[in-house]
Order: sequence, then C-alpha cells, then structure tokens
Amino acid sequence: MNLHLQKSVIENQQSKIKITGSKSETNRLLILQALFEGIKIRNVSNSDDTQVLQKALVSTSKIIDVHHAGTAMRFLTAYYSIQKNKEITLTGSVRMQQRPIAVLVDALRALGADITYLKNEGYPPLLIKGKELINNEVCLKANVSSQYVSALLLIAPALKNGLQLTLKGEITSMPYIKMTLSLLDNIGVKTNFEGNVITVNHQSSIVNRQLVVESDWSSASYHYSLVALSKVGTQIQLSSYFKNSLQGDSVLVEIYKQFGVNTTFKDDCILIKKTNNCELSIINCQLQDAPDIAQTIAITCFGLEIACELTGLHTLKIKETDRLLALKAELEKLGASIVITNNSLQLSASKKITNNVSIATYQDHRMAMAFAPLALKVNLIIEDTEVVSKSYPNFWGDLKYLGISTL
Repeated sequence: MNLHLQKSVIENQQSKIKITGSKSETNRLLILQALFEGIKIRNVSNSDDTQVLQKALVSTSKIIDVHHAGTAMRFLTAYYSIQKNKEITLTGSVRMQQRPIAVLVDALRALGADITYLKNEGYPPLLIKGKELINNEVCLKANVSSQYVSALLLIAPALKNGLQLTLKGEITSMPYIKMTLSLLDNIGVKTNFEGNVITVNHQSSIVNRQLVVESDWSSASYHYSLVALSKVGTQIQLSSYFKNSLQGDSVLVEIYKQFGVNTTFKDDCILIKKTNNCELSIINCQLQDAPDIAQTIAITCFGLEIACELTGLHTLKIKETDRLLALKAELEKLGASIVITNNSLQLSASKKITNNVSIATYQDHRMAMAFAPLALKVNLIIEDTEVVSKSYPNFWGDLKYLGISTL
C-alpha cells in the first residue's frame, strides 16, 4: 500500500508516544530465555522481527522461515546448532538468501557445529543438526556485523566449556557487543572483555531473573527528525527510556543537539524539544557504532537544507537492501546532490525539495520511516508502507496522532 502524506505541521505540543521495547534487546533476551527458563521479560518489542523469532523458538516444524528477519537468522543459526538431536532447515526471503552468513557458520563449525548450505555456499538456507559443542575457542574478524559476534555470545553460557572469542582487527558496532555482554551480566553470567578477547563462562541455570526492556532508540530517531524539522518550541514525549542506555543509537541525544533538539530525561520518559534553529552549515558524524540511524540523519540534514558527511557505514550494504544505494536514489528524486562510497555518504546543502515525489522503500522499514518526516516540508508518497511493521508497527498511527495528514 502507498501512503500520500500531505505537507503538515505538528500542532499538538503535549504529544506523548509509547514506543515498545528495543528489538535488539528483546531478541537477545528471547534467545537467553529459550536457553534458561528462569528469565522473565517485560516491555517486549512488538516488531515483526521479534514475532518471527518468538514463533520460531516455540515451533515444532523442521523448517523455520524467518522471512526478512536478519537478526533472527543469525541468532537462530547459533541457537539451533546447540539443540541436541534436533534437525532444522533455516531459511528466509529471497533477499535473506542473498545476505551472507559464512562468517558465523565458519565460527560455529570451528566450535564443532554441523551446518550445511542447501543452495549457495555462504548463504541461507541452512541445514542445522544440533549437537553438544565441546570446543570453546574461536576467532572472528572484528569488522564483521556485530550480530555474528552476539549470536556466539548468546549461546556461550550454554556451552559446556563456555567460550573464548578473539576479535581480530578494529571492532565494528561495539555498543551492540557491549549490549549483549551487559544482558549476560544482568542474568548472572560471568563475562570478561579485555583487549580483543571476550570470555563467557558456562552457566548451568538461571533462577528468577526479571528484566525490563528499554524502548527502542532507533524508533525514537524518527521523532527526533520530526522535531528537528519543526518550528522552535515543538516537543514530543517518548517512553520508556533510560539515561544509561545499552543501545548504541542513544547517541541521538548528542547528535540532535546540533540540530537544536534538546533531550530531557524524566522518570522513564524523554522529552525531546526544538529549542533553537540549527546554525551549522554541515554535520559530520562517525556512525560505525550506530549505522541504523544514518538514513534518519541524512534526511534530517536534507530537510534542514544543510550538508552532511556520514562515515562508518560499511555494514549498510548488507541490510534489508543496500541502504547507501537506496538513499542516493531516493534523495536524488527529491533534488539532492549526494555522493556515496562503500563506507560514507556526502550530502550537499540543498535549497529546494521537489514536491509530490514517490519514495521507494526497497522492502526496508527504515527507508519508509526515515523519509516520512519530510512531510513537514512537502507533499510526499511513501510506497509499500506496511514494511514498517518489521520494527515499528504503530509508526503511521503515531504520525497521524502527531498531526501528519494523509490522503
């Protein structure tokens, strides 16, 4: 379904939005809960990815289809590899079958896992024959997706001899690795991270651990963009957020100060408010630790008619789509001048935004949500709007509540 967004203004100055738990935290905790029965989780994400993972973990089928859920594919590859005497075919969408998984499979095989590629070498679908893994030492290149690292760390406490994981080179997306280790620490698993070596001890059981998932900062980013593109004084309250977040995307608080957006923490909520207009001519951000907010930042800059240079974006090419190519194509439709490399994006300041442009979303939830705030500047058409359910099913309803009009 396509959605026609009319040029709008956020009128409600007392807007309060409830965003459900972080998909990243929830999905990690669901794997740990499947391994250890004593874990209880509150404020679970309502995203498609989480629902796919929840269904997979209780399924009795021998074929598990995760569709577009990349996190589920990676975490379940590791999870099923240690389910003794269980044989699973793990598959996904056409795009999922184009997303590489050899780095994780090679690491699991080094630990003793029995995993076979059913089509193309290095890509799903996979045939996984679960068994007890005795080996406890493995190496990974440190610049790979942090989800490969986290997939190994999540099963580590269930391994008979624990795990010693050595990361070679410069580490990518450190906050996501630290998130996984913090969640392990929170359930009582002993971990250690010194230099490039991570050690996780074996844990036989977990008793009565209740954990509250913080709301998703990636989802909050679109509200930051809305406020940044609005008039001074516009504010939105979001819940539930913590000042000492485990999520790398919480760097939004500091980044959006540059756009004149201030964040106030109160109880379990944040109040984001446009306090002044941005006076910078260019924004520079290194986003290696928070690549999922790159689209939001680039489009905020475009809407504010300022330039930006974003780096640390190499993982965007293996997401739901090649997000760098997709951003370039759709921003150019709107009149932007943009240059991309394998690792960066440079956007020139633009004085005009083309009206009534139709934005392709490439089956990527973040493309749809990142472009939507431009409805504060021009009329806009967002294609295939249902893709937002992957991470933020209530997104369009929340925009309507804030005052964004649709045809």
